[in-house]
Amino acid sequence: MSAIDPTGPSYAYGKVAPVPGGERPLGRALTRGALGRCPQCGTGRMFSAYLKVRDACPVCDEEFHHHRADDAPPYAVIFVVGHIVVPLLVLVEEVFRPEVWVHLVTFLPLTLVLSLALLPVLKGALIALQWSRRMHGFDPNSPEREPRPSALPTATQ
Repeated sequence: MSAIDPTGPSYAYGKVAPVPGGERPLGRALTRGALGRCPQCGTGRMFSAYLKVRDACPVCDEEFHHHRADDAPPYAVIFVVGHIVVPLLVLVEEVFRPEVWVHLVTFLPLTLVLSLALLPVLKGALIALQWSRRMHGFDPNSPEREPRPSALPTATQ
């Protein structure tokens, strides 16, 4: 029985295995995703509408259709907006003691605007995180990888 050479190229125990396809820096990907840009090239737009993710980047053809950013962005938005609005509401109540209608007129629109503004930002960042970490089919060698929806055969009746 031959001994395993721990310095050989096939040895990956205790080390980070080399990632095929090049490095995908997390910070750059998150920034690009938060800006609604393709995490690969930084030029193409990730969204075709407010929250509708394109199947692929129109510039570099990086596929986005297999992302799994459905439920997490709204939860993250609730978390962030709650941590902004609730302390402000308590502070205004303690300092000024306004009527209830003042709270409603002030904090309901603030909550709505912050939520709608942050939702595409956090969804783009989450998709970029998945791309950067090669999750959910963003790894070209992954068995999870799915064909692009436009390449699938359509059912005819």
